[in-house]
Amino acid sequence: MSMESGIRRYADVFAASFRDAINARGLTLARLHEQLRARGNSVSMATLSYWRSGARRPEGAQSMAALGDIEQLLHLEPGSLTALLGTTNRTGPLGPNLFPLDERELEEAVKEAFAALGAEYPDTSRELTTHSVTDVDAAGNVSYSITRSIVQSTVGTVVSIPFLEMTPGISTPAPFIEAVAGGRISARYSHPNGEVHGVLFELDVPLTAPSTAMVEWSVAYPPDYPPQRETGHAVARQCRELLVWTRFHPDALPDRIEERVETPDGSKLTELSLEGRTSVHQVRRAFGPGLLGVAWSYADGADPRNLTADA
Repeated sequence: MSMESGIRRYADVFAASFRDAINARGLTLARLHEQLRARGNSVSMATLSYWRSGARRPEGAQSMAALGDIEQLLHLEPGSLTALLGTTNRTGPLGPNLFPLDERELEEAVKEAFAALGAEYPDTSRELTTHSVTDVDAAGNVSYSITRSIVQSTVGTVVSIPFLEMTPGISTPAPFIEAVAGGRISARYSHPNGEVHGVLFELDVPLTAPSTAMVEWSVAYPPDYPPQRETGHAVARQCRELLVWTRFHPDALPDRIEERVETPDGSKLTELSLEGRTSVHQVRRAFGPGLLGVAWSYADGADPRNLTADA
């Protein structure tokens, strides 16, 4: 099959699924367009019509951001339409590949982790869309997280991707990192300083640039793990959409929540509110390199201020 015919086939599959999803919600294309505009997404009616007919398919950062909103508006699983696009004929703007935290010693530990896992540093893949969900237990501490990502090879062929857990300044035992879908764990490593733990996620199918794949992995924490009241996700390249969703146990709703954003331009802290909910979500488009995270505390003052970030 030629590249052109392959792209045509993926466009047809995407278009059919897009039409079915719109019909299932009983929406008109005009109404969907209005809802997208209300979210600040400027994709045109003509573009939506092209996508629905299969004449064109979403490409580029703006289109992929719109597609993420469409999946939410049509009550679809995150990434379900995006996954139907298959191979795109371009990677789009890559931007710089930078260590996401301003921690020189930590970066050296990460380089050692990559070497031990047999991975090239920096990684030649990138996350196009990532949704990271963290559950907080009744004690107010991180208990479990699961991350789903669309990854892309930016150059050559990628057969595996390292995923790391980092706790700057805090030595911890190794968390339980497991593959959920899209591949398997082929190697594990813990740095002697206890601040960097990671796995090598071997993909089901090798990715040759600019191909994409869906991957999903989970992290659980052993009983002797230090209490964690901060979570987040870090990316080394620009991510088209990054979602961090933190879900609190009903008996452990925090008194204070603070968003932390760290980029090459510096760090920014912003107070957040649950506003009657039991969870808080953060969304950034065209984000990175950097870290998007959240910390919480309680009136008794217990606030370890530890950082758990995936990279």
